[in-house]
Amino acid sequence: MAMTMCCGSGRLISLERPLVMGILNVTPDSFYSGSRTPELHELVERARRLMADGADCLDVGGYSSRPGCEDISAAEEWARLDPALGALRAWIGQDVLLSVDTFRSDVARRCVEKYGVGIINDISGGIADPDMFATVAELKVGYVLMHMRGTPQTMTSLTEYSDVTADVIQDLAFKLDALRSLGVADVIIDPGFGFAKNIEQNFRLLKDLREFQILGCPVLAGLSRKSMIWRTLNSTPEESLTGTTALNMTALMNGADILRVHDVREAVETVKLFEMIKNA
Repeated sequence: MAMTMCCGSGRLISLERPLVMGILNVTPDSFYSGSRTPELHELVERARRLMADGADCLDVGGYSSRPGCEDISAAEEWARLDPALGALRAWIGQDVLLSVDTFRSDVARRCVEKYGVGIINDISGGIADPDMFATVAELKVGYVLMHMRGTPQTMTSLTEYSDVTADVIQDLAFKLDALRSLGVADVIIDPGFGFAKNIEQNFRLLKDLREFQILGCPVLAGLSRKSMIWRTLNSTPEESLTGTTALNMTALMNGADILRVHDVREAVETVKLFEMIKNA
C-alpha cells in the first residue's frame, strides 16, 4: 500500500501512522446529537477543538445519512455546506485538510473548486450519482469509496449477503477498477459499517477488516457511536464513547489506516497506544 496520498493541488498526506478524521455535521438531524453544529459559531468552535485535539482532517457533512433520514435536495445540501466551508477557511485556515461527505458530483465540484476540499467522502460509492467517478478523476482529489446498498432511506432492508465480507470486497473491487480506469489514483476504502448491514454483519466486517487490504488502498473505519455499539450494549449514542474506543483499537489492530470519529482526542490517544504496541 502507498504510504502517501495526494489530496488535491499536489498536497501529500503521510500514512506512516493511522490518521484521525474528525466529524463536523452541519445538519439538524444527525444520529449523534453531539456532532450537530448547524450554527456557524458552533461549527468553528468545534472545528478548533477537533484540530487542537489532534485531528489530521475534518470531514464536513451537509446531508444526514442516518437510517430513514430526510432526503434533501442538492440545493439545500449546498446551502448548508457553502457558508460552513467558508467559515472554516476564514477562521480555521487554508492549510487544514478538509473532506466533504457528499454523494453528489455537482456538490463535490463546488466544494473542491471554491474551498480547496481535498477529499470527497461518498457514502454511495458512486451509485447515487453516475458522474461522481469522472468528476473525482477530473478534480484530482482523494476519494473515499464506501460500500452501501440502496439509500439511507432503504438500506436497512437490504442486508442479505451470501458472505458479507466477500460480497463487500467484490463490490468495492468492481468499483475500484472503474475508478482506476479513469485515472483515479488516491482511493480510500470504507466497508460501510452500519450501511445495509445488520449488527452481526458489522462485527464480522470488523473481524475481517485486514482482508480489505487485498484492494491495495488505505482502509477507513467509521465506527464512531454507531448502533452496532449502543444496541449491543443496550445504551445510546451519547453513552457509546467507551465502546467506540474499544472498537477503534480493534480496527487499528486489524489494519485500519484512518479512523473517522466524533471524539478526536480519544481516537488520537488510541492511535498513540496502538503505535506503542506495534513498535514494541
